[in-house]
Amino acid sequence: MAIDYDLIVTIVSKGSADDVVDAAKTAGAEGATIIGGRGTGVHEHSKLFGMMIEPQKDIVLTLIPANITEKVLSSISDAVGLEKPGKGIAFVLDVKRTAGICHLCAEMLRLQDEGSSQD
Repeated sequence: MAIDYDLIVTIVSKGSADDVVDAAKTAGAEGATIIGGRGTGVHEHSKLFGMMIEPQKDIVLTLIPANITEKVLSSISDAVGLEKPGKGIAFVLDVKRTAGICHLCAEMLRLQDEGSSQD
């Protein structure tokens, strides 16, 4: 039995990553990976002494089973206000293959064994 996965990529202002992770976990995600970045979007342009300032960003990668994608994405969007300009962006990528998700594989095997022993 294979599990289909999606990757939600959320890009928000630095300091908002914990809100994204908390919202994702509340909706069923097990965790996330946070990466630092800097933005150059339409709402991020500002100058200081004539020099362009590129604001710091948090990039949150959340790998989840595809069947909870909408719930997790909605929870993230509500938590950080993604529908408002300049608050961030989130998008979903289809994941073709995974490796290293051993705890989920073990759980699948356990459930499969329980199901076959009840037959």
